[in-house]
Amino acid sequence: MAAAAAPPGQAGSAAAVAEHLYPVDIKNVTPEAVEAAARMYHAKLLEEPLSDAEFFSVPGRENVKLSASSMDFLPLYREESICRLLVLLDPQEKHTVLAIYLHSSWWLVEDAVKTADPSRDGLIEVQTFAERIVLFLLNGIIFGMLEKNLSHDEPFLPHSKRECAKILWRSGDAAAFYTVKAKGSLCDGHSSQCYLLPVLDTVFVRKKFRRRGLGTKMLHDFCQTFAAEEALGLSHPISAGMYQVCRKFLETHPEEQSRLWEVEAPGDWSQRVNIWLKIQLEQNLAKKVNLTCEVGSTQDDEGELKKKVGRIPDTGTSPDAAEIFCDDPELVSGQQPHGGEDVVQHEAEAQQHKELKKKANREEPVEGSVPKRVRTMS
Repeated sequence: MAAAAAPPGQAGSAAAVAEHLYPVDIKNVTPEAVEAAARMYHAKLLEEPLSDAEFFSVPGRENVKLSASSMDFLPLYREESICRLLVLLDPQEKHTVLAIYLHSSWWLVEDAVKTADPSRDGLIEVQTFAERIVLFLLNGIIFGMLEKNLSHDEPFLPHSKRECAKILWRSGDAAAFYTVKAKGSLCDGHSSQCYLLPVLDTVFVRKKFRRRGLGTKMLHDFCQTFAAEEALGLSHPISAGMYQVCRKFLETHPEEQSRLWEVEAPGDWSQRVNIWLKIQLEQNLAKKVNLTCEVGSTQDDEGELKKKVGRIPDTGTSPDAAEIFCDDPELVSGQQPHGGEDVVQHEAEAQQHKELKKKANREEPVEGSVPKRVRTMS
């Protein structure tokens, strides 16, 4: 017998059936009820013989047997003891989640982040338990597993129960989200240090919704939400893709250029680098690199010409060295290649970070950059 993914109308309650709801649309859901139902279902599977197991239908592949050995309980919050959700794992790839058990039904991850409520559109603050589940799926399953950047192997950590977050809904889908470390909130559970300014901590746009300006939209919303604050932070390190978002945003919103800082917790002045200033410094560096490439190329051409007419080539500059320097995209661009608004963590360039940070903290002027006094806030 095949157990199909729960479509709208089979979400585990009479009201859901009548109204064609998705999990996020079901009211009055409690963590205790969701976990209790999942554990009861899981315990029942442990007692049944494998020959009686049902199958789960996954589009585009063979049906998956619903056996307890292919399931796991994952923590919804960073505080692991609060609530755990039952998920179905891919038998061939144990780190891939196929579905989640909610309201007595299995839901494909893709369906569990949908809504049937037309009023759920745009950026909406996460407030209900059902919305927390959507945030968990976006962050932990879609971002952390299904659409993970293979160049980054940092472990996934779920958000705290008290994490401030907004989900961007678009045409019935949860398309993106961002989270904020509130000013005055604890930096971690191991110290008494608190954030000294609001910090944009995580930004993510699903692959099928990229190239639509959603990253810029969320950054703008973050700035508007904290319009009264003199300084706003983005968690270090900022990905190359997010730097492109910042550049586009700050070019069209110059009034925010002195407000946005790349920060390390808790965010005092020694832990801040002005983002616009850093962008200007890297652009100037890229111009210098391009100039070096052009000079090297010219000298290379002159050397070839001298060889052809029997003259001794110049030895002051090595054309080969210039070409290697020129062909390295990281050196030319001043940052790693990126994928648009694919916002994930990245490693800051070690050879430039210290120099940029010192210049930004000293507020040294850069031609065409921010005013002489960059730090205009306390």
